[in-house]
Amino acid sequence: MAGSSHGHTPAAWTGVIIAFIGFCVSGAFMVMADPLGFWAGMVIVGLGGVVGMAMRAAGLGQPKAASAPATAHPVREAVGAES
Repeated sequence: MAGSSHGHTPAAWTGVIIAFIGFCVSGAFMVMADPLGFWAGMVIVGLGGVVGMAMRAAGLGQPKAASAPATAHPVREAVGAES
């Protein structure tokens, strides 16, 4: 997976960081037993996805041609399988 540059774009990093912050906010408010703060954190998590998709649409994500695998991976046969 490391060779495919999967997720190594500003859009992906920004979306994940925003979602992670929302996850931390939700977790903190869940421990404090504050439902309003928990749901505010969940909104931040969703906002991370929206921001990531918007940045991808703006051209900061992985190009469409690069998202398709360049070569197909060979199918491995089970050990001891006969042709």
